[in-house]
Amino acid sequence: MRSIGVLLVAQVIPYLEQELDKRYKLFRAYDQPQTAQVLSQHASSIRAVVGNSNAGADAELIEALPKLEIVSSFSVGVDRIDLDRCKEKGIRVTNTPDVLTDEVADLAIGLMLALLRRICECDRYVRSGKWKKGDYKLTTKFSGKTVGIIGLGRIGQAIAKRAEGFNCPICYYSRTQKRDSNYKYYPSVVELASNCDILVVACPLTEETHHIINREVINALGPKGYLINIGRGKHVDEAELVPALLEGRLGGAGLDVFENEPTVPEELFGLENVVLLPHVGSGTIETRTAMADLVLGNLDAHFLGNPLLTPLV
Repeated sequence: MRSIGVLLVAQVIPYLEQELDKRYKLFRAYDQPQTAQVLSQHASSIRAVVGNSNAGADAELIEALPKLEIVSSFSVGVDRIDLDRCKEKGIRVTNTPDVLTDEVADLAIGLMLALLRRICECDRYVRSGKWKKGDYKLTTKFSGKTVGIIGLGRIGQAIAKRAEGFNCPICYYSRTQKRDSNYKYYPSVVELASNCDILVVACPLTEETHHIINREVINALGPKGYLINIGRGKHVDEAELVPALLEGRLGGAGLDVFENEPTVPEELFGLENVVLLPHVGSGTIETRTAMADLVLGNLDAHFLGNPLLTPLV
């Protein structure tokens, strides 16, 4: 398979890049100038694209690759891939579900604890020497808080299971009510936000879920409510979130993702009721390696004529 052209459109862990380079004829294109140069010379020889949550295969790239057969995403989210165009052209699409579920759910609980117990702020308090001048202020209990989850898929269910270990009542919103779930269902995000202490975004990013966290939802969550986002940055309308936090209309936020990564609203940097992470939901050695193996396994299966491991299209 060394002669098969594979286009890598995003920076990935060294292990995955090295394995791709070892098994295929690898082309790298991480920005527009690189992409234009690679396409001008090798478009007709590229049969696969590998991307991630930040870069995939849009309609323009798909049209520019006449021999494209498969797009393999090094992430569970595929909002950077034009799925409709892939379906039209018979291009297969894979992602990396399941292997990152536990990691992202663990981080969601970590954000809740860090936010309500002010763990990051306490750490800075000790490091700055302020503890010598007096104890840190009292924080907020996590156990027993009602957790509302937007999207009760694999990750949403894993978060719910973990939160139950802290005696947290669970409620949720999804496009349809889950008949096999005993959790309380609310038919709208506003109703969910009005009836929970902590609101967690764990749904896929689609046209319908873009800015699903808007001013109305934020106001429903209120000054004693907390927002956790481990989904996608564009789930949250940051133009509404930032003033709500600054004005005290929202109790706090734990954010692993942002609208314009890696750019983060600077107004958030000085707030102690905010925990900010650099999109590390699946960012452990074990999970990223398992994700890489899925990407490689899907590509190998496709080009060997075997069933795909995690097919989407």
